[in-house]
Amino acid sequence: MIENTREKIVHAIRSQGRISVNELAEAAGVSPVSVRHHLAALAADQLIKAEEDRHGVGRPRKLYSLTERAFEQTPGRYLRLTHRILERMKDNLTDAEMQALFADIAGSMADEIDPLIRNQPLDQRIQVLSDFLNEEGFAVEIEQEGSQLTLRELACPYFQISREHPEVCAISRTLISRTLGVDVERQQWLMNGDTHCSFSLHLEPAQYGSAPASAQGQPSVLPQEG
Repeated sequence: MIENTREKIVHAIRSQGRISVNELAEAAGVSPVSVRHHLAALAADQLIKAEEDRHGVGRPRKLYSLTERAFEQTPGRYLRLTHRILERMKDNLTDAEMQALFADIAGSMADEIDPLIRNQPLDQRIQVLSDFLNEEGFAVEIEQEGSQLTLRELACPYFQISREHPEVCAISRTLISRTLGVDVERQQWLMNGDTHCSFSLHLEPAQYGSAPASAQGQPSVLPQEG
């Protein structure tokens, strides 16, 4: 049973696809003024969009529909689906084949970054990598003291999945190695009970300004997790 007015409005939009204020007011059992208040909040959260609909003489009315972002508001279902997919893959693939698959995923992510880092100095590659990981939802902090670089992931978009499938964690580790062209050592890991994941990278002086492995088309070996 839906009791919250906002939930009733979202449910009505979801059911009808495109719906007017008056129709929403009837469906939610509130006044059109109240509906407009909730629609303004939903629009501010980028969960709905409005389109003008001309129907006969007079001013066009607005019809409201959900945005793609609104359809992403059920992460639990995605998690269950992802878990089922990974379980089925494990049933049909060897450990080596699973590792190769995750290496390929990390490689495809590195390929997205490659045009931005090709022939760029190390500091630029670090910045691009940080921006990319933040876009992915990792909330990255990076500290560098001389040749030692520490990268911390203060959030993890894969956390719920990696609790059941920790091999997924190898993706970000391999992406870091591929992008910066250095070996990566894990220092902290959420799966071990730490508060966040962190990685240590030792940068040789010769690597400053050199192109990383991903820019040179070099293959990367996916590190084993555990």
